[in-house]
Amino acid sequence: MTDEEERQAARYDAMAAGYARWWAPVLAPSATALLDRLDAVVATGARDVIDVGVGTGNLALPAIERWPAVRVTGIDASGEMLEAALELAGALPDDAADRFTGRVAFAADLPVPDHSFDLAMSSFVLQLVPSRAKALREIRRVLRPGGTLAYVTWITDRRPFAPDRVFDALLVESGFDEEEEGDGRHEDVPSVPTAAAELRRAGFRAVTADGGTLRFAYTVASYIAFMTEFDEVSLFEDEMTRSERRRFLATLRERMMALPEDDLVFQAPIVYATGIRSDG
Repeated sequence: MTDEEERQAARYDAMAAGYARWWAPVLAPSATALLDRLDAVVATGARDVIDVGVGTGNLALPAIERWPAVRVTGIDASGEMLEAALELAGALPDDAADRFTGRVAFAADLPVPDHSFDLAMSSFVLQLVPSRAKALREIRRVLRPGGTLAYVTWITDRRPFAPDRVFDALLVESGFDEEEEGDGRHEDVPSVPTAAAELRRAGFRAVTADGGTLRFAYTVASYIAFMTEFDEVSLFEDEMTRSERRRFLATLRERMMALPEDDLVFQAPIVYATGIRSDG
C-alpha cells in the first residue's frame, strides 16, 4: 500500500459513518441510472459481478435486489465503508444478503483471479484512484472475455457551488481559513471523449461514453446538516468553540436564506462509460 493509498483509506474509514446518510443519496440517482444501462447485460446471462469501490452499497445493494440471479463482490479500500455496506445488506429481504460479499482492496490491485467476473461496475470511484489507467487494466484482467465494464464518475468542472462559496467566504471572515486538504479526488475525467479513449487504451472494445448532469436539491437546513454532520465534522466539533459554532451557523443560515432557490441545486457534469473486454 502506498502512502497515498493509506491516507485515502484512512480518510474514507473516518467518514464511513456519515457517508450513507449524507453523500450516498446525492449519488444514488446516477448509480440507479447506471444499473438501468446494465439490465440488458444481465438479461444475456451475466451472473458474477464486481463492484469496484462499493462504498456503502449504492450500486451493489440495489443490484442484488434488482437482479435475483446475480452475485456481487464489493471491493473497497475502506474497511469501514465495506462494513457499512454489509450491515445494510443484512437488512435486505429474502436471500439478497447471501449474494453479496466484500473484500478490502484497491481498484488497481484486485485480489481475485483472472477472468472471474461477467460484469464490473463502479460509481464515482475512478476519479479517486492514483492511476485510472492502471485500475482500468486491472478491472479488464478480472473480467471474462466478452465481459462488460460500466462506470459513472465526474467530468472536470471548476464551477463553484453557490452554498460552498458562501461557506468558504464565511470561514475566511471567521478566521478559520486553513490549507486546503482537497477531497481525495486524484483526477476527474477531463471530457466524455477522454473517458472513451481511456477504455480503448485499457483493452476494451465496443466502447460508449455519454455525458450527463448530476442534480441534487438541497434546502438551507439540509446543506447545513451536511456540512456540520459530515463534510466538516472536525471543524465544528474540534476547532470551534460552542459560541463560535453558534455565531457561524447563524450567519451561514442568514446568508444562505438570501440565495435564490436555484442556487441550492447542486449540479455537476458526469460521464457514463462502458466497454467490453476484448478476447485474449
